Amino acid sequence: MKHVYIEHLQDHIGETVTIKGWVFHRRSSGKLKFIEVRDGTGIVQCVIFKGNVPEEQFQSADNVSLESSVIIEGSVREDKRAPGGCEIDVQTFHVHHHAEDYPITPKEHGEDFLLDRRHLWIRSKRQNAILRVRHTIVKAIRDFFDERGFVLFDAPILTPNAVEGTSTLFETSYFDLGSAYLTQSGQLYGEAGALALGKIYVFGPTFRAEKSKTRRHLTEFWMVEPEMAWYDLNDDMDLAEEFIEYVVQTTLDKRSGELEVLERDLSKLECIQRPFPRISYDEAVAILHKHGKEFDYGNDFGAPDETLISGQFDRPVIVHRYPAEVKAFYMKRDPEDETKALAMDMLAPEGYGEIIGGSQREDDYDTLVRRIREHNLPQDVFEWYLDLRRYGSVPHSGFGLGLERTVAWICKLDHIRETIPFPRTIKRKNP
Repeated sequence: MKHVYIEHLQDHIGETVTIKGWVFHRRSSGKLKFIEVRDGTGIVQCVIFKGNVPEEQFQSADNVSLESSVIIEGSVREDKRAPGGCEIDVQTFHVHHHAEDYPITPKEHGEDFLLDRRHLWIRSKRQNAILRVRHTIVKAIRDFFDERGFVLFDAPILTPNAVEGTSTLFETSYFDLGSAYLTQSGQLYGEAGALALGKIYVFGPTFRAEKSKTRRHLTEFWMVEPEMAWYDLNDDMDLAEEFIEYVVQTTLDKRSGELEVLERDLSKLECIQRPFPRISYDEAVAILHKHGKEFDYGNDFGAPDETLISGQFDRPVIVHRYPAEVKAFYMKRDPEDETKALAMDMLAPEGYGEIIGGSQREDDYDTLVRRIREHNLPQDVFEWYLDLRRYGSVPHSGFGLGLERTVAWICKLDHIRETIPFPRTIKRKNP
């Protein structure tokens, strides 16, 4: 008999099918057993009437435990009140594997309890919805760049140097060649790709040994990093706006059901439309001071600062032209004000902070050498990077988007650890 996934049952109303999955919930009412089964694509209620199945199968349905794996044959019946809009009248009920004392029950559990059992927690309806939203966001990211002529460019995970400062590097020994580091960003390699292929994007895991315990930080996370030859800062910001609008609206279109499971206010996402507000660093500081926030000019913004700034808008806001001293060595200075970097951050609304950071890159060889020295970085490991300025240098720009922060914002999650199947934080590396 045809095996059908639960998400496709609506296409088989009136047919007899086989479903394979796990017991999600069960209840009894005399001669009727109601068993909700999940198969990863959805949940369906299976109705077992005492006279419709052999007695031993009826009894096994009465004793089956949560998360036992089952194979069920039955006819699909439309029922608008049921989850998914249909039910299955069971003809055959087979327990493939009986689960013993499933530890996650409907009662409240502490975060540590659930994280210690993350391999099981991801089976829950909420976590399932989050991971499906994540999948759609990833696909939207790839589709956006693929449809616009970008080339996927895979940067190495093991690197000889830092990108975002030496204090947050994970170090390992690399045979007889000394130390290597888990990548903080694929950006520098992405610049090489842009000067070879025009428009590229790097998409992969990145690592920061940052001893932060905030709800916005992980030590292992995913970033997408487009890099474009001949783009200036304004081009960079234009692309970032178009990109975020596309990702949010695509996710809203494809995953409204999952977002409703998460009790997300969809109206907050519906208004994520271009144009986005753009303000300078100086204007952002003025907002902080206007609202009585103590802030020393020249510092980078912390999470409370970002929350206050973004709270003035109903969609992401781009803050640009930061003081050069708080930004990375590779960012180009503003020709109209050498104290400012041609940098931009996009802050998500609703208190979710920075989701994009980008800049126009320094394309002048002598200036970049000077910046490397000012930051006390070893020039020898950057010689290949300097070659990009020796041989056909052009204006170029790019940005990085943190996938997990974006998932957290779109799903409106309290903590970023729910956005990835197995989160890594300074206090957790298991399971």
